[in-house]
Amino acid sequence: MPEGRIDEPADGPVDGRTDRRPAGELEASVLAALWAAGAPLTPGAVQLELGGGLARTTVTTILTRLHAKGAVTRARSGRGYAYAPAQDSPGLTARRMHAELDKDEDRGTVLARFVSDLSPEDERLLRTLLEGGPAAGADTV
Repeated sequence: MPEGRIDEPADGPVDGRTDRRPAGELEASVLAALWAAGAPLTPGAVQLELGGGLARTTVTTILTRLHAKGAVTRARSGRGYAYAPAQDSPGLTARRMHAELDKDEDRGTVLARFVSDLSPEDERLLRTLLEGGPAAGADTV
């Protein structure tokens, strides 16, 4: 199917727009800007970090959604907020994996299928982690 959303006709979106980003791309870009900054940023500062191609209100909406998901924290900064990532990238990925696992009642089957699809290298790493050994490239487990 060409660019656009799943529920759009094959010849493109109904509203004529073809510039839609893949789901989650904006959130990922905002998080990347926050991680790179190393300090809390206001929506205006995030907008500047992203190159100014987005409206500040769009950036504020993304940050508000990330806050609701627990992916960022916020603290008062003047009349608005400054935002910081709640976790590093690996921590956020792990949290997402837990959230997906929590969506299914049959955790055993989900985990079994996940493990059966691991590469041999990932399987060895997981085995090492489960046995309490150090993870290659991991700071903490």
